[in-house]
Amino acid sequence: AELQMFRAQWMFELAPGVSSSGLEPLPCRASSRGPGLKSLDARGKQEIAKEEKAKELFLKAVEEERNGALYEAIKFYRLAMQLVPDIEFKITYTRSPDGDGVGKRCVEDNKEDDKMADLLTDFQQQLTLQESSVKLCQPEVDVSQTHISALPMEVLMYIFRWVVSSDLDLRSLEQLSLVCRGFYICARDPEIWHQVCLKIWGRSCNKLVPYASWRDMFLERPRVRFDGVYVSKTKYIRQGEQSLDGFYRAWHQVEYYRYLRFFPDGQVMMLTTPEDPQSIVPRLRTKNTRTDAILLGHYRLSQEIDNQTKVFAVIMKKKEEKPVDYHKYRYFRRVPAQETDHSFHVGLQLCSSGRQRFNKLVWIHHSCHITCRSTGETAVTTFDIDKMYTPLFFARVKSFTAYSEKPL
Repeated sequence: AELQMFRAQWMFELAPGVSSSGLEPLPCRASSRGPGLKSLDARGKQEIAKEEKAKELFLKAVEEERNGALYEAIKFYRLAMQLVPDIEFKITYTRSPDGDGVGKRCVEDNKEDDKMADLLTDFQQQLTLQESSVKLCQPEVDVSQTHISALPMEVLMYIFRWVVSSDLDLRSLEQLSLVCRGFYICARDPEIWHQVCLKIWGRSCNKLVPYASWRDMFLERPRVRFDGVYVSKTKYIRQGEQSLDGFYRAWHQVEYYRYLRFFPDGQVMMLTTPEDPQSIVPRLRTKNTRTDAILLGHYRLSQEIDNQTKVFAVIMKKKEEKPVDYHKYRYFRRVPAQETDHSFHVGLQLCSSGRQRFNKLVWIHHSCHITCRSTGETAVTTFDIDKMYTPLFFARVKSFTAYSEKPL
């Protein structure tokens, strides 16, 4: 600090029009002034020079902090505040003393400083540069028990994998990152997001290009969502039976719902029922549901040449093994009926509507395949996609991600 003061005084004395004593020569008409006024002018100019030097150091500290050099920035901040303690409130950030536009760039780069990548880099540098006794995650109040900040990074990452869980609850992971800087760094770990992408797209996500990170791939690449259910509601008018006297005919309004629930392991559930979502959605929480009319199967994502992501699924009714009553047909020969397997092939196009992404499924194909077990022949019946096949819209269900069965 003393060296900086000496340099500021020295630069002021070397300025043109300033004598070696630090006093500026005055015109002849002002020579009648007393020596006290001269000393006051010199003192004021010293304060101005000191303030200009402090502004220069402060703006240089801002530039170093923006470039990521935190140690250099702290050093220049300290020097500037030693010269002028309130220098931060005297800078307009519109120009720099050297004329290189540092202050102007600070104003233009305010929006860029808000980016997540810069924030993550800043937090990582603070985690690296701080002393070992100081932690990014500290208790807000004094506690007698062991705080979570005492855990090593490996244990924290294992806890975060339990938060994500096998259901890929990335929403809870993002909420956990808002706790503190240390949790923010752990929630942005590339390994977690890489495993999530592998579970969703499999071998097709072995390359990161054209995405900047695995997290960006998860956010930008089309995918089905697992933290809720896709629902469609269909209405139509059905003609009823005519009255006996022939004066009137009844008309019935029919309403029913279709539900689709996707799981990260590639399984899918489908249910068509007239019951409303409040009574059906709790039954779709797990794959081991007892609902008889539900269809189970597998799905896959496919991105065609037209850059449209489609979902193809093959579903069938749960198999129920019925015990054979041999005593019932003991005394006569009965020709057994041919056993068949029914499977439904469904094709859906993944779309976005409104502010939400990947929340709409549009029907493009629906067919029924009947296979005879004895001969292996298959009969295919394709249904016409008409107004009865309304799009399915996604609805998030909090209870689906309320518990974690196993970690990621």
